[in-house]
Amino acid sequence: MQRDEPAAGSLYLVGTPIGHMGDLSPRAIHLLTAVDVIVCEDTRHSGQLLGRLGAKGRRLSFHRYNARARLPQLLELLAGGSSLAVVSDAGLPAVSDPGEELVAAARRAGHAVLCVPGPCAATTALVSSGLPSGRFCFEGFLPTKNKERRQRLEQIASELRTTVLYEAPHRLITLLSELCIYCGSERPLQVARELTKCHEEQVGPTVQAALNHFQQTHPQGEFTLVLGGAPITTAITLSDIQLTESLRNLIAQGTTASDAARQLARETGLSRRRLYALLHQETSD
Repeated sequence: MQRDEPAAGSLYLVGTPIGHMGDLSPRAIHLLTAVDVIVCEDTRHSGQLLGRLGAKGRRLSFHRYNARARLPQLLELLAGGSSLAVVSDAGLPAVSDPGEELVAAARRAGHAVLCVPGPCAATTALVSSGLPSGRFCFEGFLPTKNKERRQRLEQIASELRTTVLYEAPHRLITLLSELCIYCGSERPLQVARELTKCHEEQVGPTVQAALNHFQQTHPQGEFTLVLGGAPITTAITLSDIQLTESLRNLIAQGTTASDAARQLARETGLSRRRLYALLHQETSD
């Protein structure tokens, strides 16, 4: 027997379409038109969908810039018996957006938190990529700070499971170039855009092939990247410090920097471009 929804003092995470409007479930439509308050990542963006549905609930924004200030207000509404629905710009909320903070706070305060399943770009791209989906990890957007970004890329390079990442169009070329350096140009990759729409596109099958494509075709839209895991035989076992030391030793023996990187790449199975970049990084730091 199904419960009556929405329940007072409950928080609902509602999945919304990532492209095709037919993916909005009947339960999602009912809740969005019946809850007291709709918490939106962007009220203007979600307002288009909510307007078509005839949703009358009060709309409040909740994003990374106002999350800390807005959180007490939302908890107060729940405590007062209001029903709240959380939506992101597209897909399942609380994945790579501040919704997870609200979920954690609501649970700590003893409020019911229920998910209304819906589309998610990460899993949609994963299962349609043709890459192993039995075990995978989700990275979302990588850090923008250089040190943190390098550390994350190193971890991804040695990850044996399939990895799913998000990226904005203006940073896609940079990310693909970094993946070439850290993971190797022939690592399997599918780059998905316009998922579930009529112009849905999957670009691959390797990092280099995707980079070549988007160097010639201007990236547009939000991107989901599905990266194949590192082969067991080529998993990274040495730190950057150890790799740099090995390169220096080869150069001290009279080997050129390019040949040193090539030789160590053969010995470790790592990308020659990544090893060469370590030497360049050392001289520029």
